[in-house]
This record gives sequence, C-alpha cells and structure tokens, in this order.
Amino acid sequence: MFRIGNGYDVHALAEGETLWLGGICIPHEKGTLAHSDGDVLIHAICDALLGALALGDIGQHFPDTDPAYRNIDSKILLKHCMKLVNQKGYDLVNIDSTICAQRPKLKDYLPEMRQTMAALLELPAENISVKATTTEKLGFVGREEGMEAHAVVLLQKR
Repeated sequence: MFRIGNGYDVHALAEGETLWLGGICIPHEKGTLAHSDGDVLIHAICDALLGALALGDIGQHFPDTDPAYRNIDSKILLKHCMKLVNQKGYDLVNIDSTICAQRPKLKDYLPEMRQTMAALLELPAENISVKATTTEKLGFVGREEGMEAHAVVLLQKR
C-alpha cells in the first residue's frame, strides 16, 4: 500500500536573519522570520510526511506558541516526523520538492541539501529531489519579501 503526502510552507524574509534551507545555512543578507529556524524546505517535507498518514500538520505537532520550539533546528522536526512514519509501519520511498526564491541562487547548494536530508532520513540521496526556481519577480517571492517550498512524498507500507 502506498500513500502520498503534499506539503507547503512559506516564511517572510528579513535582513539580519539566518537563512536555513534543506538543513544547511545559506549565506545571504536576508533570512527567514520564524518561531523555529524557518527552514521552509524541511517544513514542507514535514507537512508532506504528516499529511501522507493523515497525522495533521507541522503546526499541530510543533506549535509556534510553545517556547520549546523557539529557534529549534528543523532537522530535529524532520527526524521526529520520520519516526512517526516508521511507527505507523511505513517507509519513505522518495521526496520531490521545490524551493521558490528570487534570491539567492540556490543551484550550487542543492546537492548539499540532498545529502544532508538523505543522512537524516536514512535514504539514498538519489531518492530526494530538490529543485529551485524563481517566480520571475512576481508576487511576494519575486519582491524578495519571502520564500516558499513545496514537497511531495511517497510512502510504502512495510
């Protein structure tokens, strides 16, 4: 039996903040505003994992009103979501994801993001797709006010 999950996340950008994407720190003059570290890619993947099993969303599991999650490393959240997947008797088959950001250009960072998440999820990097695109200067992403990420996961019952 297979299950598919879809995830989405968005965060505003601000000067002086840190930019975490796919579990790595990206040098940039702006970073994400968030209760946690604001890693939109990992948050979208967490939502996809939780959604595939009808376990709610990232906000239900890690509420931004809980001080325990203040500035938390999103890799910890991802590991927790994967633990829930395994407890339900499923294995992660693959991830397909897209980061939407006008700047910085992300192509040189994508392999490291894939490797970082592969190590966390105990999955071959070839099973993790991370793409990056701009919005051609349209909308809040194009104006560099924020960035967003989309993710789809495939789970298989053990």
